[in-house]
Amino acid sequence: MSRICKDGFDKECIKEQREFFGIAYTQNLLSGRWKYVILWFLKSKERRYSEIKAFLGDISQGSLTKQLRELETDGVINRKVYPEVPPRVEYSLTSKGEELIPIIDLMEEFGKKFGEQVD
Repeated sequence: MSRICKDGFDKECIKEQREFFGIAYTQNLLSGRWKYVILWFLKSKERRYSEIKAFLGDISQGSLTKQLRELETDGVINRKVYPEVPPRVEYSLTSKGEELIPIIDLMEEFGKKFGEQVD
């Protein structure tokens, strides 16, 4: 199988791995330690950067900024900057991001069901 590069999948990979591509695309879109939680936190309303940072706790500013930029670049979240001093920035889900929420909700249900079981 072809590897995913930083810019996504090459056309040959998509063509050769058509059955697997949907799963790989979604996994690539959500790859990142905090992306699932960020999307879950944004599912009910738009949030300011400071709210997201406070919710996530020990995430560094650099890591949060990187995750948010990747989600924005991939078309999953919107970033709105208000012309105020100091600037106010709010994040919300795009329609593409909203389509991911059922997946996030299923992950939440699965974790609640099996997460506390001890092997």
